Amino acid sequence: MESSNTVVSPDNEVIERSAGEPAVFSTLYDRHATAVFRYAAQRLGDHAADDVMSETFLVAFERRAAYDATVVDARPWLLGIATRLIRKHARLEATAWKGMSADLAAQIAPDLIDQASARIDAERLTRRLGKALRRLSDADRDTLLLYAWGDLDYASIAAAMQVPIGTVRSRLNRARHQLRRAAGIETIEQETNHGRADAAAQHA
Repeated sequence: MESSNTVVSPDNEVIERSAGEPAVFSTLYDRHATAVFRYAAQRLGDHAADDVMSETFLVAFERRAAYDATVVDARPWLLGIATRLIRKHARLEATAWKGMSADLAAQIAPDLIDQASARIDAERLTRRLGKALRRLSDADRDTLLLYAWGDLDYASIAAAMQVPIGTVRSRLNRARHQLRRAAGIETIEQETNHGRADAAAQHA
């Protein structure tokens, strides 16, 4: 834990220092463990999230020499590791979708909740979104959930998943399109606009 009287080093400097002082790496845990746990818990539940969080920091410690020292914030890197570890728990995650709360669904697609609420109750909409999430490809689902639950912007998701930012945009657009279909929003809009589907970007 860093003293309030000392200058706080950014994540990249902490990682560089940990090459010679391994104990310093614990600073990253202090800073980011809560965010990693929360993201994993939303996808898998609390029990499995503990394991994912612990393994994330073990993997990060082992791979710290390969960290890009020009990147100040290590959170995207850590959430990227957590995302890959979560893929080992596909069955558990599929079960979690069935019990997903309306609150979590609203975080994934707040605009869909608003648009569909007049025609479908929250419980049914949440079930539909859960099924749609299960049908997404791993890459599209991971990208969507890093945005919705990991609270990362496009550039940070690109860093976490080690892909170009254009790929992130494409995956998010594809995932949102499938969620809109599951919620029945596209049908509503096509009827309203006489066949012209809404092509506007939903998020900057």
